[in-house]
Amino acid sequence: MQPNLKYISVFALTLLSLLGFGMAYPDNNQVSANARLRYDSSSLPSKLDGVKGKGEGGKVSNPLPFILSPFPRPHLAFLGWKTTREKAQALPKNNQLSEVARLNEEAIKESRQGQLIQGLQKLQKALAISRELGERSWEAVTFNNIGRIYQNQKKYLEALQSYQQALLINKELGDLVRLGKTYSNIGYLFDIQNQPELAIFFYKHCLINREKARLNPSALSVPQPDAYSITVSQTYRILGERLLKQERIAEAQRTMDLLKVEELEEYLQNVSGNQRTVKGINIAATEKPIKQKLDQSVDNAVVLGKELTKLRQIKPEQRSLEQKQRIEQLVLNQQQILDKFNEFINSPSVKAQVEQISRTARRQNLDLESLNELRDNLARLPQKSALLYPLILKDSLELVLVTPESPPIHRTVAVKRENLYQTIAVFRQALIDPSQNIKAPAHQLYDWLIKPIEKDLESSGTQTLIYAPDDQLRYIPLTALYDGKQWLVQRFNVNHITSASLTNLNTPKQSILRVLAGAFTKGNYQIKVGNRQVAYAGLPFATQEVESVAAAVPETKKLLDDAFTPSVAIPQMDDYTIVHLATHAAFVVGKPEDSFILFGNGDRVNFRNVATWSLPHVDLVVLSACETGLGGKLGNGEEILGFGYQMQQTGARAAIASLWSVDDGGTQALMSAFYGILSTEKLTKVEALKKAQVSLINGNWKSLGQNAPVAASNFSHPYYWASFILIGNGL
Repeated sequence: MQPNLKYISVFALTLLSLLGFGMAYPDNNQVSANARLRYDSSSLPSKLDGVKGKGEGGKVSNPLPFILSPFPRPHLAFLGWKTTREKAQALPKNNQLSEVARLNEEAIKESRQGQLIQGLQKLQKALAISRELGERSWEAVTFNNIGRIYQNQKKYLEALQSYQQALLINKELGDLVRLGKTYSNIGYLFDIQNQPELAIFFYKHCLINREKARLNPSALSVPQPDAYSITVSQTYRILGERLLKQERIAEAQRTMDLLKVEELEEYLQNVSGNQRTVKGINIAATEKPIKQKLDQSVDNAVVLGKELTKLRQIKPEQRSLEQKQRIEQLVLNQQQILDKFNEFINSPSVKAQVEQISRTARRQNLDLESLNELRDNLARLPQKSALLYPLILKDSLELVLVTPESPPIHRTVAVKRENLYQTIAVFRQALIDPSQNIKAPAHQLYDWLIKPIEKDLESSGTQTLIYAPDDQLRYIPLTALYDGKQWLVQRFNVNHITSASLTNLNTPKQSILRVLAGAFTKGNYQIKVGNRQVAYAGLPFATQEVESVAAAVPETKKLLDDAFTPSVAIPQMDDYTIVHLATHAAFVVGKPEDSFILFGNGDRVNFRNVATWSLPHVDLVVLSACETGLGGKLGNGEEILGFGYQMQQTGARAAIASLWSVDDGGTQALMSAFYGILSTEKLTKVEALKKAQVSLINGNWKSLGQNAPVAASNFSHPYYWASFILIGNGL
């Protein structure tokens, strides 16, 4: 394989010029730091020329003239620096920061309207003021926005220089959040130039810094200026896609795992990291020499930059001869750093290393501790288990399967996202209406999600699928997929997880069952859900449901209606191994405060406050009358992901919730069978749930439960049994 000289040249230019610039915009797809837009790979040009000098055609044979100074040269549209500085000095001191913010905001607005020159002029003013004030953070923000405008103009070299300037400043300030986002901007800049190896390298650095910052979650919730090309969750998703395209599956699996954590952060905020997440993602062995030189170059440049910044705070007319000479020497020293790195990055040994990166990664020759940890967890589970990660992209569904014995397995399914969404919607509608024919969409989804890995599951002897659904797949149960002969639940246990990084899969359940059962059985409450008023009535079968639980588990305490209040129930929960709540719960697209659990006296606890519960001794929390997608609106399922995570935060090992509000008789039948199995057979929670669900399909649920419904009903349709999913530890 011949070295990719274009790649080497661009890589050299990128890492050579790390004396610092800022961040970027996608063409015609600007996304603010807090926006939640779906990443669309079609927005990336399929083929672009290499980095252009001065924003025009031709490769840069010698990039150094453009990066001798740590600040852009006049050819980068800073001709008005002196005049702007004089105007900045005239501004009232207390208005200067707000002026910088206003100029950045207006510049971005103008750039979105195609007024790029006007936008640059405003950013020049903002840069002058922030420098005059010594506001390095705003200086970095402004450089990011300058980079975004240059990126929109396809002046990629100038954009890169601006991003690098912001990178250096954020590194100097120790701001891990903005440093990570700057790396994302640089990665995106190379992505749109069809340089996937470079994009991956810098996206990884975004992830690494983001996960370090997650140990201080309050830093993640600080409002961020609109200075970044894409959101962090989009960065994770794009990185996963790029890695999968290069068959770097182990790295992709780790990225997809951490994507769940980032989605939780966007939904709940203040999601803390831990010793697993802080490891971020490994740099491949062949990338390490390049990273070492990158870090060394940046660190050296930061040291020089700090001294330069201090000297430049002195007005030019007030600088001594020694100070002027020192500034010249510092700039020269920076140039020497770049020269040395240029020699290094273009050496035959480094070219050979870069050439090997993707090939080595494809062989999974990576020391990924997190992957080994997952395999160990899987190997120690009592049932043969495998982790299934689907990733929904614009033109494909990517499947990653992790088993204890083999490297991660990757399969690509050629289905457009719109078609997948449409099938999910049809399937979900058929699930909540037993009169509809459900097998056609159930079979189609089986063909997309399971059939491509069917042989892999058979060869590994998989009994339990540990499932981390993506996007709208969170709204449908995997158990109800149909292979043409039977439902998936008849073949596999299915255990949902929010993120393998946050879940202990191997903690065994407690041997003695003790249940706190609360129920809302009568009365009516008008509840505001989003912009609508929704009437919630008592559940007629809830009393019988609780009685079924009590019949199966003698140590059951019952709280009904007015006795079932947050003040009474919550303090008692941790005295029991199972908390069973036969009441309404709503999973609502929007903020965590919009989703809630309704108690028997009409009080509600929203999902954000659920995390304040302390349930370290609870094995299982059951919500038997949940409802998602109220009003037919489906988002990306983050409210379901958020519920599972909040339950984990309480200390409870697992939760069972429903994806739609099930017929009361069907719920009672399923719960009666579930608790009957759990109390009499030595089965795990996930096995007991599967057996109960299969009993409704086969019609023998009465023989498994106690105090089962009197009416002889047919509960074989997935509407009655498939709604219930187990999230967390399935043991």
